[in-house]
Amino acid sequence: AAFFGVHPKQAHTMDPQLRLMLEISYEAIVDGGINPVSMRGSKTGVYIGVSGSEAGEAFSKDPEELLGYSMTGCQRAMFANRLSYYFDFNGPSTAIDTACSSSLLALENAFNAIRHGQCDAALVCGVNLLLKPNTSVQFMKLGMLSPEGTCKSFDASGNGYCRSEAAVAVLITKKSMAKRIYATVLNAGNNTDGYKEQGVTFPSGEMQQRLVRSLYQDANISPEQVEYIEAHGTGTKVGDPQEVNGIVSVFCQSQRDPLLIGSTKSNMGHPEPASGLAALAKVVLSLEHGIWAPNIHFHDPNPDIPALTDGRLRVVSEPIPVRGGIVGINSFGFGGSNVHVILRPHGSKSLAQAAQPSVPRLLQASGRTEEAVTSLLNNAQQHKDNPSYLSLLNDVSGVPTASMPYRGYALIGAQGELTEVQQAQPTPRPLWYICSGMGTQWAGMGRSLMQLPEFRESIQRSDVALKDTGLCVSRLLMDADESTFEDTVHAFVGLAAIQVAQ
Repeated sequence: AAFFGVHPKQAHTMDPQLRLMLEISYEAIVDGGINPVSMRGSKTGVYIGVSGSEAGEAFSKDPEELLGYSMTGCQRAMFANRLSYYFDFNGPSTAIDTACSSSLLALENAFNAIRHGQCDAALVCGVNLLLKPNTSVQFMKLGMLSPEGTCKSFDASGNGYCRSEAAVAVLITKKSMAKRIYATVLNAGNNTDGYKEQGVTFPSGEMQQRLVRSLYQDANISPEQVEYIEAHGTGTKVGDPQEVNGIVSVFCQSQRDPLLIGSTKSNMGHPEPASGLAALAKVVLSLEHGIWAPNIHFHDPNPDIPALTDGRLRVVSEPIPVRGGIVGINSFGFGGSNVHVILRPHGSKSLAQAAQPSVPRLLQASGRTEEAVTSLLNNAQQHKDNPSYLSLLNDVSGVPTASMPYRGYALIGAQGELTEVQQAQPTPRPLWYICSGMGTQWAGMGRSLMQLPEFRESIQRSDVALKDTGLCVSRLLMDADESTFEDTVHAFVGLAAIQVAQ
């Protein structure tokens, strides 16, 4: 609690959902290669998809024990506001409840807020915890839950869904700010079913496909460009046909390869307000690993979805290589709130494929304990051939943080292990430049550093500055032998140029 600036009394009456969001939000920002401290005071929004607080009901049961902390620990508005407060974000801060589509609607809101200049970045979260049976009993009475406790998406035996838990956080930014990109959001939108004769909870396939079609038209994306649709796919008798037949109407009206579809609910159940971001996490992981994660519990195609048997659709029931096409994600609330998001995979090759410099690389890390920093540095040694990983770790650790009092470094690629970890002050110390005098010269000095572009360019600038003297520093460094720096002028010029370059 102290790490997040939460008083112990507040922590004891804070909804566990909010506690989880504080933790995973921090992780999401760091995963993006950004130190949260560097974002303080920024125009960053917070958008939370959450439906209820079962903990709040429990904490408020006995009026004699109320201290007021459950109001600030369990109110849904505080789910967003607490994160904005802790990170010192000054953009919009909103908690959204549209039932099962809450978290994907939060992503849609964040995307459009960035697009329209309301914020430069946004933290988007979805959370769902099952803390008491009452809610499950009510869903069961409504006939939404599977008696077997399995979600058989698109299967003929589908008879409802299984409730589940999830806590997901993602950071979305403008492209210019992004350091680590999993995918790009091309378009996102939402609509609502409105009135339906069958009742408020009956899904409208017509409104779903109207939303999806309009988003692809606005983004100028043809149906044939779409490789995969992550469906809402709850495995209900009515919901699956309404949704999937609508998907077919939008994407499968021309000759094309079978459209791939899947639903993460078959794998993990339905985390309700967090389901949209859970689906996003599945898609992003599939793209990262280059394999579409398979559905389970799919054996007999639902007869009310003809495209499952005529070749227009293919349920991913086994691992299938990702081809790199456009991806769509559906999420629908049981009250009729529909959301769709369009993603483009991040197709550029990882920096890990770049040529590796043969010179050692300085890596820094920070943490709450000495053990944490040591663990980070040891893990970095295992990723020494991945410059993107090392660069992101340096970016995160380069900003002094009061909550991370231990700092350390390792020299990656050096002969022998050079590592040090110690407790340090959170404020940066004064920076001093101390140039050595004569006597430190040697025949190989600066030679390996010439492989670094910045160092080499500085030496070349020294060459230009010394042109009229007839001296060429780069030649002195690269062609030096044991007698080169016995010449005092050569030694002085070489040492000065190297220290300027460093």
